[in-house]
Amino acid sequence: MRALKSGLTLEYPQSLGVYDKYEQAQRSVDFLSDHEFPVENCMIVGTELKQVERVTGRLTTGRVALGGLLSGVWMGLFIGLIFSFFGTGGATAIILSTVAFGALFGVIWALVGYAATRGHRDFSSVSRIVATRYEVLVEHKHAAAARELLAQLPGHTASQQQF
Repeated sequence: MRALKSGLTLEYPQSLGVYDKYEQAQRSVDFLSDHEFPVENCMIVGTELKQVERVTGRLTTGRVALGGLLSGVWMGLFIGLIFSFFGTGGATAIILSTVAFGALFGVIWALVGYAATRGHRDFSSVSRIVATRYEVLVEHKHAAAARELLAQLPGHTASQQQF
């Protein structure tokens, strides 16, 4: 546990800059690395987190059933292949029967889950947590050297930095 914690912390970190895009923060650390700065003393921290959800489509009973069917077929195929390695019967019969049972189970499971929402979520979506700002931190004993190097980075302006 100590090793994990020590890998994600810095002693007395100081900010080298706050950036609107991850690529800008990454570019700064990469520039430091290219100039043989000890980048193991740096961290990029995403701040001001927000959840972004992209609606991908409308859910209908048919679409839910199809999704459950396909998911069940894949699961049944996987289980059937495993059983066929260790079973004594014909591999084809084992695989086909597990695919059929998987498909049936997948459809039932998906429709029960969909019915449980009672129409409160009739759409599909993908979501993720994203940062809106990225701060580059460095150990206090290396801050001055890092700032001097970053001053040489083409396109690196004071508006990107926050000391």
